[in-house]
Amino acid sequence: MTTLFISDLHLDATRPAITTLFLDFLQREAMGADALYILGDLFEAWVGDDDPSDLATAVAKGIRAVSDAGVPVFFIRGNRDFLLGTDYAQRCGMRILPDPAVVVLYGTPTLIGHGDALCTSDAAYQAVRAQTRDPAWQAYMLSQPLVARLAFAAQARAASAAHQGGMKGDNATFETLTDVTPAEVEALFVRYGIDRLIHGHTHRPAVHELTAGGKACTRIVLGDWYEQGSVLRVTPEGFDLQSLPLG
Repeated sequence: MTTLFISDLHLDATRPAITTLFLDFLQREAMGADALYILGDLFEAWVGDDDPSDLATAVAKGIRAVSDAGVPVFFIRGNRDFLLGTDYAQRCGMRILPDPAVVVLYGTPTLIGHGDALCTSDAAYQAVRAQTRDPAWQAYMLSQPLVARLAFAAQARAASAAHQGGMKGDNATFETLTDVTPAEVEALFVRYGIDRLIHGHTHRPAVHELTAGGKACTRIVLGDWYEQGSVLRVTPEGFDLQSLPLG
Protein backbone atom coordinates (compact mmCIF):
# COMPACT_ATOMS: atom_id res chain seq x y z
CA MET A 1 0.00 0.00 0.00
CA THR A 2 1.75 3.16 -1.25
CA THR A 3 0.62 6.61 -2.33
CA LEU A 4 3.06 8.53 -4.52
CA PHE A 5 3.75 12.27 -4.63
CA ILE A 6 5.83 14.09 -7.24
CA SER A 7 6.19 17.71 -8.37
CA ASP A 8 8.35 20.10 -10.35
CA LEU A 9 9.16 17.78 -13.22
CA HIS A 10 9.40 20.78 -15.59
CA LEU A 11 9.08 18.46 -18.56
CA ASP A 12 10.43 20.03 -21.71
CA ALA A 13 11.31 18.73 -25.17
CA THR A 14 14.91 19.91 -24.68
CA ARG A 15 15.40 17.46 -21.79
CA PRO A 16 14.19 14.11 -23.17
CA ALA A 17 16.04 12.04 -20.56
CA ILE A 18 13.80 13.42 -17.80
CA THR A 19 10.68 12.64 -19.82
CA THR A 20 11.95 9.09 -20.30
CA LEU A 21 12.61 8.80 -16.56
CA PHE A 22 9.08 10.00 -15.79
CA LEU A 23 7.39 7.65 -18.27
CA ASP A 24 9.46 4.77 -16.89
CA PHE A 25 8.40 5.75 -13.35
CA LEU A 26 4.76 5.65 -14.43
CA GLN A 27 5.14 2.18 -15.94
CA ARG A 28 7.32 0.62 -13.26
CA GLU A 29 6.01 2.09 -10.01
CA ALA A 30 2.89 4.21 -10.41
CA MET A 31 0.93 1.32 -11.95
CA GLY A 32 0.97 -0.46 -8.59
CA ALA A 33 0.25 2.52 -6.34
CA ASP A 34 -2.88 3.33 -4.38
CA ALA A 35 -2.83 6.84 -5.90
CA LEU A 36 -0.52 9.29 -7.66
CA TYR A 37 -0.45 13.01 -6.82
CA ILE A 38 1.33 15.50 -9.11
CA LEU A 39 1.74 18.77 -7.19
CA GLY A 40 2.35 21.23 -9.99
CA ASP A 41 4.92 22.19 -12.63
CA LEU A 42 4.52 18.94 -14.52
CA PHE A 43 5.63 20.94 -17.56
CA GLU A 44 8.22 23.68 -17.91
CA ALA A 45 5.51 25.75 -19.57
CA TRP A 46 1.89 25.19 -20.52
CA VAL A 47 0.13 27.63 -22.83
CA GLY A 48 -3.20 25.85 -23.21
CA ASP A 49 -4.77 22.45 -23.75
CA ASP A 50 -4.86 23.06 -27.50
CA ASP A 51 -1.06 22.86 -27.84
CA PRO A 52 -0.52 19.78 -30.05
CA SER A 53 3.04 19.06 -28.92
CA ASP A 54 4.47 15.54 -29.08
CA LEU A 55 5.58 15.89 -25.47
CA ALA A 56 2.06 16.66 -24.23
CA THR A 57 0.73 13.69 -26.18
CA ALA A 58 3.33 11.27 -24.80
CA VAL A 59 2.79 12.44 -21.22
CA ALA A 60 -1.00 12.22 -21.52
CA LYS A 61 -0.69 8.67 -22.87
CA GLY A 62 1.62 7.66 -20.01
CA ILE A 63 -0.57 9.11 -17.26
CA ARG A 64 -3.73 7.74 -18.89
CA ALA A 65 -2.29 4.23 -18.76
CA VAL A 66 -1.88 4.59 -14.99
CA SER A 67 -5.43 5.88 -14.62
CA ASP A 68 -6.81 3.13 -16.85
CA ALA A 69 -5.04 0.59 -14.63
CA GLY A 70 -7.28 1.74 -11.78
CA VAL A 71 -4.86 4.10 -10.02
CA PRO A 72 -6.44 7.50 -9.16
CA VAL A 73 -4.28 10.37 -10.44
CA PHE A 74 -4.61 13.86 -8.97
CA PHE A 75 -3.07 17.12 -10.14
CA ILE A 76 -2.55 20.55 -8.58
CA ARG A 77 -1.56 23.38 -10.90
CA GLY A 78 1.86 24.98 -10.43
CA ASN A 79 3.35 28.31 -11.41
CA ARG A 80 4.46 26.92 -14.79
CA ASP A 81 1.29 25.03 -15.76
CA PHE A 82 -1.47 27.17 -14.24
CA LEU A 83 -3.28 27.14 -17.62
CA LEU A 84 -3.58 23.36 -17.67
CA GLY A 85 -7.31 22.75 -17.94
CA THR A 86 -10.01 20.14 -17.84
CA ASP A 87 -9.55 19.05 -21.46
CA TYR A 88 -5.97 17.93 -20.92
CA ALA A 89 -6.79 16.51 -17.48
CA GLN A 90 -9.46 14.34 -19.11
CA ARG A 91 -6.96 13.17 -21.72
CA CYS A 92 -4.70 12.10 -18.85
CA GLY A 93 -7.52 10.63 -16.78
CA MET A 94 -6.53 12.80 -13.82
CA ARG A 95 -8.54 14.99 -11.48
CA ILE A 96 -7.54 18.60 -10.81
CA LEU A 97 -7.57 19.55 -7.11
CA PRO A 98 -7.67 23.03 -5.57
CA ASP A 99 -4.50 24.50 -4.08
CA PRO A 100 -4.25 23.75 -1.22
CA ALA A 101 -6.29 20.60 -0.69
CA VAL A 102 -6.79 18.24 2.24
CA VAL A 103 -6.45 14.50 1.66
CA VAL A 104 -6.59 11.64 4.14
CA LEU A 105 -3.63 9.29 3.75
CA TYR A 106 -4.14 6.02 5.60
CA GLY A 107 -6.06 7.79 8.33
CA THR A 108 -3.85 10.89 8.54
CA PRO A 109 -5.30 14.19 7.26
CA THR A 110 -2.64 15.87 5.12
CA LEU A 111 -2.54 19.28 3.48
CA ILE A 112 -1.08 19.31 -0.05
CA GLY A 113 -0.26 22.10 -2.49
CA HIS A 114 2.24 23.37 -5.01
CA GLY A 115 3.93 25.60 -2.43
CA ASP A 116 4.46 28.89 -4.25
CA ALA A 117 1.76 30.65 -2.23
CA LEU A 118 3.97 30.18 0.84
CA CYS A 119 6.86 32.21 -0.64
CA THR A 120 5.43 35.54 0.45
CA SER A 121 8.79 37.25 0.98
CA ASP A 122 9.15 37.57 -2.81
CA ALA A 123 6.65 40.38 -3.39
CA ALA A 124 7.44 40.63 -7.11
CA TYR A 125 6.68 36.97 -7.64
CA GLN A 126 3.47 37.13 -5.62
CA ALA A 127 2.26 40.04 -7.75
CA VAL A 128 2.81 37.98 -10.90
CA ARG A 129 1.15 34.99 -9.26
CA ALA A 130 -1.95 37.02 -8.40
CA GLN A 131 -2.24 38.19 -12.01
CA THR A 132 -1.78 34.76 -13.60
CA ARG A 133 -4.32 33.13 -11.27
CA ASP A 134 -6.98 35.72 -12.12
CA PRO A 135 -9.75 34.03 -14.17
CA ALA A 136 -10.22 37.11 -16.39
CA TRP A 137 -6.50 37.23 -17.21
CA GLN A 138 -6.47 33.50 -17.95
CA ALA A 139 -9.51 33.79 -20.22
CA TYR A 140 -7.84 36.63 -22.13
CA MET A 141 -4.59 34.69 -22.47
CA LEU A 142 -6.34 31.56 -23.73
CA SER A 143 -8.21 33.66 -26.31
CA GLN A 144 -4.92 34.59 -27.98
CA PRO A 145 -3.49 32.62 -30.92
CA LEU A 146 -1.28 29.70 -29.93
CA VAL A 147 1.81 31.32 -31.44
CA ALA A 148 1.28 34.41 -29.28
CA ARG A 149 0.91 32.29 -26.16
CA LEU A 150 4.08 30.38 -26.95
CA ALA A 151 5.94 33.68 -27.35
CA PHE A 152 4.54 34.91 -24.04
CA ALA A 153 5.67 31.74 -22.28
CA ALA A 154 9.20 32.13 -23.64
CA GLN A 155 9.27 35.74 -22.50
CA ALA A 156 7.95 34.80 -19.06
CA ARG A 157 10.62 32.13 -18.61
CA ALA A 158 13.32 34.64 -19.56
CA ALA A 159 11.91 37.20 -17.12
CA SER A 160 11.81 34.59 -14.35
CA ALA A 161 15.43 33.61 -15.02
CA ALA A 162 16.48 37.26 -14.96
CA HIS A 163 14.58 37.86 -11.71
CA GLN A 164 16.27 34.92 -9.99
CA GLY A 165 19.64 35.75 -11.54
CA GLY A 166 19.45 39.24 -10.08
CA MET A 167 18.82 37.82 -6.62
CA LYS A 168 21.71 35.36 -6.78
CA GLY A 169 24.17 38.22 -6.40
CA ASP A 170 23.13 38.24 -2.75
CA ASN A 171 22.95 34.60 -1.72
CA ALA A 172 21.25 35.27 1.61
CA THR A 173 18.52 37.29 -0.10
CA PHE A 174 18.12 34.64 -2.80
CA GLU A 175 17.70 31.86 -0.23
CA THR A 176 15.14 33.89 1.71
CA LEU A 177 13.04 35.08 -1.21
CA THR A 178 12.90 31.76 -3.05
CA ASP A 179 12.01 29.67 0.00
CA VAL A 180 8.82 29.55 2.01
CA THR A 181 8.11 32.19 4.65
CA PRO A 182 8.10 30.46 8.07
CA ALA A 183 5.28 32.62 9.42
CA GLU A 184 3.13 31.76 6.39
CA VAL A 185 3.76 28.05 6.91
CA GLU A 186 2.81 28.28 10.58
CA ALA A 187 -0.33 30.26 9.74
CA LEU A 188 -1.35 27.63 7.19
CA PHE A 189 -1.00 24.80 9.71
CA VAL A 190 -3.06 26.73 12.25
CA ARG A 191 -5.73 27.69 9.70
CA TYR A 192 -6.36 24.08 8.69
CA GLY A 193 -5.68 22.43 12.04
CA ILE A 194 -3.60 19.74 10.33
CA ASP A 195 -0.11 18.67 11.36
CA ARG A 196 1.30 17.40 8.03
CA LEU A 197 1.96 19.37 4.83
CA ILE A 198 3.36 18.16 1.49
CA HIS A 199 4.42 20.63 -1.20
CA GLY A 200 6.93 21.34 -3.94
CA HIS A 201 8.00 24.51 -5.80
CA THR A 202 11.12 25.45 -3.83
CA HIS A 203 13.27 22.60 -5.21
CA ARG A 204 14.62 21.98 -1.70
CA PRO A 205 13.71 18.35 -0.89
CA ALA A 206 13.65 17.85 2.86
CA VAL A 207 11.54 16.89 5.85
CA HIS A 208 11.06 19.71 8.36
CA GLU A 209 9.79 19.23 11.90
CA LEU A 210 8.31 22.37 13.45
CA THR A 211 5.79 23.66 15.96
CA ALA A 212 2.69 25.54 14.83
CA GLY A 213 -0.09 26.62 17.15
CA GLY A 214 1.47 24.61 19.94
CA LYS A 215 1.38 21.38 17.88
CA ALA A 216 4.24 19.33 16.45
CA CYS A 217 3.99 19.47 12.66
CA THR A 218 5.80 17.99 9.69
CA ARG A 219 6.45 19.78 6.38
CA ILE A 220 7.65 17.56 3.53
CA VAL A 221 9.18 19.31 0.51
CA LEU A 222 9.36 17.42 -2.78
CA GLY A 223 12.39 17.73 -5.04
CA ASP A 224 12.58 18.81 -8.68
CA TRP A 225 13.32 16.66 -11.73
CA TYR A 226 16.01 18.74 -13.41
CA GLU A 227 19.01 16.44 -12.85
CA GLN A 228 17.19 13.44 -11.35
CA GLY A 229 13.74 12.40 -10.23
CA SER A 230 12.19 12.86 -6.79
CA VAL A 231 9.34 10.88 -5.24
CA LEU A 232 7.64 10.74 -1.87
CA ARG A 233 6.20 7.36 -0.95
CA VAL A 234 3.56 7.40 1.78
CA THR A 235 2.44 4.14 3.38
CA PRO A 236 0.36 3.26 6.46
CA GLU A 237 3.66 2.95 8.34
CA GLY A 238 5.12 6.34 7.39
CA PHE A 239 6.81 8.03 4.45
CA ASP A 240 10.05 8.00 2.48
CA LEU A 241 11.41 10.83 0.33
CA GLN A 242 13.91 9.61 -2.27
CA SER A 243 15.62 10.70 -5.47
CA LEU A 244 15.38 8.75 -8.72
CA PRO A 245 18.66 8.58 -10.63
CA LEU A 246 18.87 9.05 -14.36
CA GLY A 247 19.93 5.94 -16.21
